[in-house]
Amino acid sequence: MSKNKTSISLINRNNRRRRVRGKISGTQVRPRLAVFRSNRFMSAQIIDDDAGKTLLGLSNQKLKAKVEKGQGKKVVLAKQLGVTIAEQALTKKIKQVVFDRQGYRYAGRVRALAEGARAGGLIF
Repeated sequence: MSKNKTSISLINRNNRRRRVRGKISGTQVRPRLAVFRSNRFMSAQIIDDDAGKTLLGLSNQKLKAKVEKGQGKKVVLAKQLGVTIAEQALTKKIKQVVFDRQGYRYAGRVRALAEGARAGGLIF
């Protein structure tokens, strides 16, 4: 029985996700900023793990972005999502978060979201 590359990479990502989640946790003072990335969209949630509640959640499905030449639309949308979630978090008086990349590589859209959130005022 052979496994194809997709299933192995998905298994590896889930292993990384579980390993990272064992080490980090969101609290009321410093909630967790969790990122989900699909092929088309990206979403981010701010979660208080102690209370088991999602404090804020956004997706870039409704965001519109102007893309300049040489930039990818998905990366621009991810950065805009980071800025938007940071602004909404600051209105709810959330200033510090723990970044949970969910086993994804810190590159491309995940990095753009993190940089956008930092530019919006969140502290990691």
